[in-house]
Amino acid sequence: MVRTILLSFVLATTLVPAAFAADRPNIVLVSMDNFGWGEPGFNGGGIVRGAETPRLDQIADEGLRLTNFNVEVQCTPSRSALMTGRYAIRSGNATVPVGEGIYCLVQWEVTMAEMLSKAGYATGMFGKWHLGRTPGRFPTDQGFDEWYGVPNSTDESVYSSMPGFEESGVAETYVMEGRKGKKPKKVRPYRLDYRPLIDADLTEKAIDFMKRQAGEDKPFFVYLPYTATHFPTLPHPDFVGKSGNGPWADLLMQIDAYTGALLDTLDELGIADDTLFIFTADNGPEALDSGVSNMTVETAVHGSAGPWRGTLFTGFEGSLRVPFAVRWPGKIAAGRSSDEIVHAMDLFPTLAAIAGGKVPRDRPFDGIDMSRFLLGKAEKSGREGFVVYMGNDVFGVKWRQWKLHFKEQDGWSSILRTYTMPRLYNLMSDPEERDNVLFPHTWVPKAALRQLEEHVASLRENPPIPMGTPDPYSPK
Repeated sequence: MVRTILLSFVLATTLVPAAFAADRPNIVLVSMDNFGWGEPGFNGGGIVRGAETPRLDQIADEGLRLTNFNVEVQCTPSRSALMTGRYAIRSGNATVPVGEGIYCLVQWEVTMAEMLSKAGYATGMFGKWHLGRTPGRFPTDQGFDEWYGVPNSTDESVYSSMPGFEESGVAETYVMEGRKGKKPKKVRPYRLDYRPLIDADLTEKAIDFMKRQAGEDKPFFVYLPYTATHFPTLPHPDFVGKSGNGPWADLLMQIDAYTGALLDTLDELGIADDTLFIFTADNGPEALDSGVSNMTVETAVHGSAGPWRGTLFTGFEGSLRVPFAVRWPGKIAAGRSSDEIVHAMDLFPTLAAIAGGKVPRDRPFDGIDMSRFLLGKAEKSGREGFVVYMGNDVFGVKWRQWKLHFKEQDGWSSILRTYTMPRLYNLMSDPEERDNVLFPHTWVPKAALRQLEEHVASLRENPPIPMGTPDPYSPK
């Protein structure tokens, strides 16, 4: 049911209203973990990766496919940018946290879930958080009404099977469940026996949430950050051997089937036309460096970035560009594709505009409202580029079809190369970023570096929140 509401114009002093929309859709945001640009059929993957992806392709066929949707290059920074609409360096989340202690989002940050909750949405998260695992920093402390999933990353599911772990004193990871206003409870240890099963449970819980909320008088927001395809690559028993092409293709069939179940639920509830559905990912793929031998019994599983160079934890396009398809029947025209630059942090203000939410005005905000672009009312996205971070370091700048690199590494554990003169690539003619064309194109840095200069000036004026900052926090 399309909901038309009378929106209040009484604003909080620290917030500014987005462009109010009369029809507020339900929002389903599916985000894969380390899932490369070249995996789904709608980007040329699917069958060439061992399994067709008809349900993923359906989203693109019935909506808009973005070929130049970008993220940050590590899990935590990417999720921070998505949730806050700000570069992860600002929130103290530029790197994946290593070790114990307090880390990730301080309560001062305003998340997408908090924004939508204040706009009248029921909010549910089912999956991997990776933005805090201490009191005050769980999803249900940051705007979600309910949550089921893991606080950190899936590599922790391997811990308990490793020799010496039991005597290490390191705390075991648990699958958790929580409600807003209550302390999350530990449900079960996150071990290898549950690794292949968790995404099926996440799907079921997301479907249950949609069914419960469909009859209510408020729209809902489902954030479904799956654990696939993060290491270890273990498909559900129902899909093992189903493709005939190995575990990766089995997992691709699983992803497609689970996404299809979500789409079918919307149809069954009669709310497909009233739901904005997004399929994307947090990072580029996992893969061994080229030429490296895999000295294990099992064959290494390599993700695909399609035509783009690089994997996660690099500054190359293969790390930055991820699949993106969005459907909203009757509002987003079917069968559209665009290579306009869009960044994950743009989703916050874009969804705020569509949902009648508000974006913070008391802090630097890097996301751009793309609602007119998504709805086909503007040909351009409004974004010409962004600063490329790897951790706390600026690796480069992306501007239009150009990439300027100050530092490079070929893989997450590769040697870091720092250049005395930046390298410049033309992404249209050189998607693999191999041919340095700084000369004769020395005019490009003059244009591209303006955004970096503005960004650095903003950081000087508004210093980043140090990683590990305790609550309560307020900027000086």
